Amino acid sequence: MQTDSSFTFVLFGGTGDLSMRKILPALFEAHRAGGMLADSGKIVAVARHVADRGEYLQWVDEHVKPHASKNGVDEAAWTSFLARIELVKIDLGNPEDFAQLRDAIQDMPGIRVFYLATGPSLFVPICHALAAVGLNHNARIVLEKPLGYDLKSSNAINDAVGEIFAEEQIYRIDHYLGKEPVQNLLALRFGNALFEPLWRREWVESIQITIAEELGVEARGDFYDNTGALRDMVQNHLLQLLAIVAMEPPHSMDSDSVRDEKLRVLRALKPIDPHEIGKVAVRGQYHSGVIRGNAVPAYATEHGVKPDSSTETFVALKVEIENWRWAGVPFFLRTGKRLADRVAEIVVNFRAVPHSALGASALRAGANRLVIRLQPNETIRLYCLAKQPGEGMNLASVYLDLAFDRFFREAQMEAYQRLLLDVINGRLALFVRRDEQEAAWRWVEPILNEWKASTKLPKPYAAGTWGPAAASAMLAQHGTCWLEEEN
Repeated sequence: MQTDSSFTFVLFGGTGDLSMRKILPALFEAHRAGGMLADSGKIVAVARHVADRGEYLQWVDEHVKPHASKNGVDEAAWTSFLARIELVKIDLGNPEDFAQLRDAIQDMPGIRVFYLATGPSLFVPICHALAAVGLNHNARIVLEKPLGYDLKSSNAINDAVGEIFAEEQIYRIDHYLGKEPVQNLLALRFGNALFEPLWRREWVESIQITIAEELGVEARGDFYDNTGALRDMVQNHLLQLLAIVAMEPPHSMDSDSVRDEKLRVLRALKPIDPHEIGKVAVRGQYHSGVIRGNAVPAYATEHGVKPDSSTETFVALKVEIENWRWAGVPFFLRTGKRLADRVAEIVVNFRAVPHSALGASALRAGANRLVIRLQPNETIRLYCLAKQPGEGMNLASVYLDLAFDRFFREAQMEAYQRLLLDVINGRLALFVRRDEQEAAWRWVEPILNEWKASTKLPKPYAAGTWGPAAASAMLAQHGTCWLEEEN
């Protein structure tokens, strides 16, 4: 993925946690690899609470370097990377300060990328201030989630940003779409005749998509208590992964072809009947518990959280898609904090054979399954049955492993690295289009409204478990279980 595209990458929130842990490390990896970033490309950090460039580079050295490379940092590459970085000190709340940013970057080469690693309340003021000093031309703008609190607020942000930047200039980022196994899912489906004929209701029994976290709300209690898991994870990450899994083959891999097909999936989601929410949606909130031998507090006692909070930290949903390919196939979505493990995966359960000439063991669970693991270890495994060595026809579950490191010498690219390179090079396919976002909010809102009006509290679950028992009961009604319960 080499490029000659010259660029000026302006990073708002240059001292923030996201910039330190994800954005700058991703840019360093692209720099270190050689050829991915044009030599003339510049990184301009916008920050307020550092004295000068020297102090900022010390901050980067201290806070970014630990995240910059899994195999250690090459000092020569690190030094040359730091040489790309400039600092502009401005107050984001003062539009007049943006003239200083304009003056600092006006002679820098190439496309301008404005990455808003800030709270969403600053998105619109920053865009207005950029336009006021003429910086909305020859530019791309990257918006982090959450983009709004509901459909109305999301539309308000999109309307305001859309008055300043054209839709093709706006990159709404969802880093799960940049993960290597998600890209390989597209390759498996649309590049091989083996899978596509099976990717439909006749052969797929159910699909599970899980994003589980061991961490709690950490220092984000104030934010999270006004957001909750449904807004924070389901409306964006989980529904985007569902759309990728369920989409029809696009005409090509250009940005609009891919996003058109995802949009069709989101618009085909069966609306949630408010009277049926108790059957198809489970919300939970973690209580105190033990994770890896360490006692952790209850959500309601976390800093910034209201003691009587009814905010959900866990969501499990049964979702249906009303189209010919997927009619009748349940999609089970799940996400939560303080769960038993940190894992993100997609599990495609194929139907059992209609008649087994090999005995009951050929109908056993654990076979006829594709597992796409997104984190922590990115793998794709196809589970099937094979005969065990020895006498008799005894079957065991085995798997075929797509081990990337055995076939490709190149290291797997981190999600943020891929997505930032796509922004610099003007590739929109892995970013969320406005109509996709609106369709997701429109589907989620009835659940949000019903939970807001309900007097029922989220179901409790102990930290370090897999969530409320009701989430398992929901799957049991369909004759299945979550993947970890099978083991």
